[in-house]
Amino acid sequence: MLIKNQIYEAVITDYTSEGQGVAHIEGCAVFIPNAVAGEKVKVRIEKAAKTWAAGKIVEILEKSPHRTIRECPVAKLCGGCDFWHMDYAEESRLKAERVRNCLNRLGGENLEKVEILSAPTCYGYRNKAQYPVAAKKGRAYAGFFKAGTHEVVENNRCLILPEETDRVKNAVMDYVNQFRVTAYDEVEHKGLLRHIYVRRGAVSGQILVCLVVNGRSIPKVHELIGRLKKIPGFTTLVLSVNTKKGNAVLGDEFITLHGPGFIEDTLCGLNFRLSPRSFYQVNHHQAQRLYEAAISQAEITKEDTVLDLYCGVGTITLAMAGAAGKVIGVEVIPQAVEDAWDNAKRNGIENAEFFCGDAGQAALDLEEKGVKADVVVVDPPRKGLNADTIEALYRFAPRRIVYVSCDPATLARDVALLKARGYTLKNALAADLFPRCSHVESIVTMIRA
Repeated sequence: MLIKNQIYEAVITDYTSEGQGVAHIEGCAVFIPNAVAGEKVKVRIEKAAKTWAAGKIVEILEKSPHRTIRECPVAKLCGGCDFWHMDYAEESRLKAERVRNCLNRLGGENLEKVEILSAPTCYGYRNKAQYPVAAKKGRAYAGFFKAGTHEVVENNRCLILPEETDRVKNAVMDYVNQFRVTAYDEVEHKGLLRHIYVRRGAVSGQILVCLVVNGRSIPKVHELIGRLKKIPGFTTLVLSVNTKKGNAVLGDEFITLHGPGFIEDTLCGLNFRLSPRSFYQVNHHQAQRLYEAAISQAEITKEDTVLDLYCGVGTITLAMAGAAGKVIGVEVIPQAVEDAWDNAKRNGIENAEFFCGDAGQAALDLEEKGVKADVVVVDPPRKGLNADTIEALYRFAPRRIVYVSCDPATLARDVALLKARGYTLKNALAADLFPRCSHVESIVTMIRA
């Protein structure tokens, strides 16, 4: 067992799923943030258990050629980004390797390599931000949570966000401090403003501002709207009422204070309406590439019925409608389903239907009603597919399953479960929708044996 506060020499050999470096010292796995594979370092042990330890670099003895100078001044504190200390080539490599390793280790595959759709830029790509609000010494400020905590790190300019998004945050905070709007204290469950939520259409440039409040109103609304109108693209202001304790950002009730309560954007040649709770990929350019890959791998014909589980506002569903005979989307969030129906109408798509409900149960209900699915697309949350959804896929017995995932580990687990039910993995592809962050998307196609 390693000794806490002792300094050891080690070589970084690999990365964790969160992007931390991994070294092995005296047979113990040591997890080290801000490390790059191949580096020889001196590490101070900060936590020691029997089989693992956590350490911190105190000196780099041999530097990797992939190490870079951080461009973000708060990168080591902010929990948003993970990889400003390495170049993008190394980041892409480790993400592709993570997908490959998960599919081999957990999914029972034997893949030699997984290709990755690397992003063309690491700057200004993210079309959505959620800034938590805090206060110190009588001044309110907004930023992002420090990794592993709810301590807010102030960040004047986030490099992965468009400039307009930060301008919205600054305008709101100027208003908050001038009119003494209280910042929410999650320990005391007091204060009004909890989060500033901003969504910007990458093509339309339209901006939705949603203030998450511990109440049902804010003071001097006209003053805030006046500030926001100075920002190009500002379209609508919405209140999200969240008076509950806990970590959930958005509440269940939304009050429109200015504009239509939604924005529009274009993806895969289609126009989409986006409300605050609508699921929409945060990287427009990479999302389009990801969906194009999904459509290509699905190999849809005009005779096919396509079932899209976890369809959000219908992006994949409607993108596949042109190639299919019929498309059916299922989503658990009512507002997103309303948006999906509206999106079908605004794009003149008549062969699409949408249902609100849990993906697995809705799929089973459709199967009991005699609906047949030739191709099924799933894009679940990080926890992956539940047992009902796996059972529904088995009973539907589509010839192809296209699985879009934001977590390679749960993807690999579900691949193994589907293989046990008669499917084989045809291809796998990683896609980087989150440059500088540890998350990675992936897409696999499974065919019925």
